[in-house]
Amino acid sequence: MTRKLLPLLAVVALVVMTAALVAQDKAVTLDGYMIDNACVASSKTKDMTWIKTHASSCASMEACEKSGYAVYVKKKIYKFDDAGNASAAEILKNTKSKKGLHVKVEGTIDGDTIKVTKITEVTS
Repeated sequence: MTRKLLPLLAVVALVVMTAALVAQDKAVTLDGYMIDNACVASSKTKDMTWIKTHASSCASMEACEKSGYAVYVKKKIYKFDDAGNASAAEILKNTKSKKGLHVKVEGTIDGDTIKVTKITEVTS
């Protein structure tokens, strides 16, 4: 009985792993608030809702820019890849928002990182 079960389990495992890889490569659009990684790392609270009022001037500081950026969506932080960090820095230079920088981020999820193809500021 176990000899017949082993090949079946191997096939099931292969299907599950393939499905997980396909899900990671799926394009997504995230609607959330941009934050620098330095401020996320220094936060002493698990309640990250403060990100919605984080000062844009803070995120524009040299140390914050060097730490890279992320987006806060549904109680989760997704760090940007290098392309996303470059786009985020440009948005910060041009934003009129003083706090709570609302953005839409397009890309693919890889663990806790989003491989960014596009970031736009939500102004309404």
